[in-house]
Amino acid sequence: MPRPLLVTADPSILDDLLRLAATAGVEVDVAHDLPAARRCWNAAPLVVLGPDLVDRCSAARLGRRGRVVVLGQDLDDATIWQRAVQVGAEHVVFLPDGERWLVDALADAVEGTGSDGLLVAVIGGRGGAGATTLSVALAQSAVRRSLRTLLVDGDPLGGGIDLVLGGEESLGLRWPELGATRGRVPAAALAEALPLLQDLSVLSWDRGEPAHLPAEAVQAVLAAARRTRDLVVVDLPRSFDDASREVLTSATTTLLVVPAEVRATAAAARVAGRTGLLCRDLRLVVRGPAPDGLTAAAVERALGLPLAGQARAEPGLELALERGEVPGRRHRSPLGRLCEQLLDDLVTDDQRRVA
Repeated sequence: MPRPLLVTADPSILDDLLRLAATAGVEVDVAHDLPAARRCWNAAPLVVLGPDLVDRCSAARLGRRGRVVVLGQDLDDATIWQRAVQVGAEHVVFLPDGERWLVDALADAVEGTGSDGLLVAVIGGRGGAGATTLSVALAQSAVRRSLRTLLVDGDPLGGGIDLVLGGEESLGLRWPELGATRGRVPAAALAEALPLLQDLSVLSWDRGEPAHLPAEAVQAVLAAARRTRDLVVVDLPRSFDDASREVLTSATTTLLVVPAEVRATAAAARVAGRTGLLCRDLRLVVRGPAPDGLTAAAVERALGLPLAGQARAEPGLELALERGEVPGRRHRSPLGRLCEQLLDDLVTDDQRRVA
């Protein structure tokens, strides 16, 4: 893959640029002179010119191209703008003020700047509603469609979503190791560091004591995931903390899972009230009904939420989970059919990108 090109013969400027490239998690090519710059000029997704070689590149007529950035050194040097125009640059950046912009530009040059993937949050209307089961099944269904998918455990007090997939011993990053994350996270590095369970990338908790997860860390990790994933599914607890609020405010769609029971519907009304204040698109998923339960339509009327789908009663599901079977693997089961329907409704043609 072509890499961003840094063009400078100044060691101090090069040190700064290499530091920023490392922050972006990007490998770069370096040209110390015009012949080296010419070799990579057209193929590089981004060119960053040091002020020491701007005039020489302009005189050499390397060819007009997009995504050229000139690095300025002196804010009082009005000529830098004219020199940048002559070389065909789109931007002039001064350090250190422009460091964050340049880091993002370097990362975008490698990762691309396409639309973010879907972020779907799943939350239970009451304890044991089946939010984790639906989260895993939805992610499994997405993988069957060749959608690049990440499953995220947002409940530090849960049993660990990796346990549902039989991957609690798998090597890879967990949330406690990402708690100090800030700023832009290299998406490729994140993807490589996460466990791959049942052909699915998973971010879960470890077996240690629950740790506080700052909203800034959640924001940075999810933003990185969405740059390279078609779908991110987050299993959320019913108790809201900073991390949960960050997920809900960022989510494309939130699914509220409610068993078709009177008490469950009453409990879900309180959860829906709090959740609806944070998310842009809250939809209802009904499980059941049990023989003496409510209909999906009755739950929909009681909660005043649009019905995204209904999972019919599935005898043996709980026993299968206890045996270690992964929910959603059987796509013709009631749960599997529900997930297929949800994906049909949630995933647009533009987001059906094959991995």
